[in-house]
Amino acid sequence: MIRYSLRCSCGHEFEQWFDNMADYDHQKGEAALACPECKGHEVGKAIMAPNVGKAKSAPAMPSCARPDCSGGM
Repeated sequence: MIRYSLRCSCGHEFEQWFDNMADYDHQKGEAALACPECKGHEVGKAIMAPNVGKAKSAPAMPSCARPDCSGGM
C-alpha cells in the first residue's frame, strides 16, 4: 500500500491510499479519482514530505568510579 497526497484543480488537498504506484496510474488514467470536497476529476499528486523516523542515539557509556578508569576508552 502507498499513500499519496493529492490536489484537485481547485486547490483542495487530500490523501488517498493505493495498492501500488500502478494502481494510482490506472485510476488517474480512467478518471476514477475524485476530490472529496468538490468532486472534481482533475486530480494530481501534490508535493509530499517523506515520513522519515528519527535516528536512534547511541546508548551512553557507563561511567567508571575507579581512578584508573578512562570510561572504557
